[in-house]
Amino acid sequence: MVQDRIASVSRSTRETQIEITINLDGSGQSEISTGIGFFDHMLEGFARHGFFDLKLQVRGDLEVDCHHSIEDTGIVLGTAIRQALGDKRGIRRYGSCILPMDEVLVLSALDLSGRPYLQFDPVFSAPMVGQMDTEMVREFFYAASYAAMMNLHVKMLTPGNCHHMIEAIFKSFAKALDQAVSYDSRIDGVLSTKGRI
Repeated sequence: MVQDRIASVSRSTRETQIEITINLDGSGQSEISTGIGFFDHMLEGFARHGFFDLKLQVRGDLEVDCHHSIEDTGIVLGTAIRQALGDKRGIRRYGSCILPMDEVLVLSALDLSGRPYLQFDPVFSAPMVGQMDTEMVREFFYAASYAAMMNLHVKMLTPGNCHHMIEAIFKSFAKALDQAVSYDSRIDGVLSTKGRI
């Protein structure tokens, strides 16, 4: 019998207080409050399109700016993903998605290898979307990929409107992660010649 792949993580610093619960085998339900409306919208899309159940409460120093709240959310989300995966027995490990959103086309590809790395090439023409600095998109995925111990590549194949670009990135990442964490009955143990990942 497969165990529930659910993890809850709390993190408290002088800058942020964050509580998260993720179910990798959910149905895409979410309860998210970060204080940054556009960021909430992106995380809701991540949960819905990845079929992850996600509860997230963030209280951060938004009177400074959005940096600490977004970066620390990436750390906590990545940590929760890693914990929920457990020993990674039976999972596909790799996932990728080329996703269109209107004029935009983005590629996300990842490997739940236990070796963190981020390759991220999107360039944004606007400094902000809503109350979110566009430069924080890379910072979020850097934090999430390193905390989750995943190799993540994000490539903007066709750029366009910054809202569309960011939303396509979050959705393609969700689809790639959903593929990577899914089970394959052909896999005996873990998908590695080393015997562990």
